Amino acid sequence: GIGKSTTSCNISIALARRGEKVLQIGCDPKHDSTFTLTGFLIPTIIDTLQSKDYHYEDIWSEDVIHKGYGGVDCVEAGGPPAGAGCGGYVVGETVKLLKELNAFYEYDIILFDVLGDVVCGGFAAPLNYADYCIIITDNGFDALFAANRITASIREKARTHPLRLAGLVGNRTSKRDLINKYVEACPMPVIEVLPLIEDIRVSRVKGKTLFEMVGSEPSLNYVCEYYLDIADQILSQPEGIVPKD
Repeated sequence: GIGKSTTSCNISIALARRGEKVLQIGCDPKHDSTFTLTGFLIPTIIDTLQSKDYHYEDIWSEDVIHKGYGGVDCVEAGGPPAGAGCGGYVVGETVKLLKELNAFYEYDIILFDVLGDVVCGGFAAPLNYADYCIIITDNGFDALFAANRITASIREKARTHPLRLAGLVGNRTSKRDLINKYVEACPMPVIEVLPLIEDIRVSRVKGKTLFEMVGSEPSLNYVCEYYLDIADQILSQPEGIVPKD
């Protein structure tokens, strides 16, 4: 609820504006990651697989990859019913299917939008396929507590995978005292801290990204600059760190 998906969608468009071919994969069973890019809840990978009795050869790219605003392609992994099955298994199946469709390697950037509660290896599965992790947080204790769990999982994954933490993005926060305390205790880059802008929350309710809203509200242009700055930092291929929690 602190704006991971909203941030992901805006970063995806910012990367596309920089000339990159971008795929955003929603990894939350609620399958609402790409909502502000497409304007509706797209069919999930797991639902599509079930409808085809898991015959991968009967699935085409257009069944699972949907075009979103700004030229960003969108996929929702979906997940098992609440309280059953493993979300990590679904992410693995998503990557497997995209590879079978020869889609996984067609993009300059693939962005996994992952829920913040890393309570088991299943939810950390996207880290197996990532070069970088970016943690979205606010200045609150609970969000930073969850961020610290993610930090621990990055450290573990980095033992066996070429994964690095690119840094923290603070979202919609009027203060940054706790963020500063955290990065003092666990040194890591702070990529950007977005101020408490109500339009960021409103954009989610409207089902539009900030970049789309700028068309009718040019005054929001300055907000888009934050996301373009984040995109530029990602594209600079930072060294990243193996963090300590």
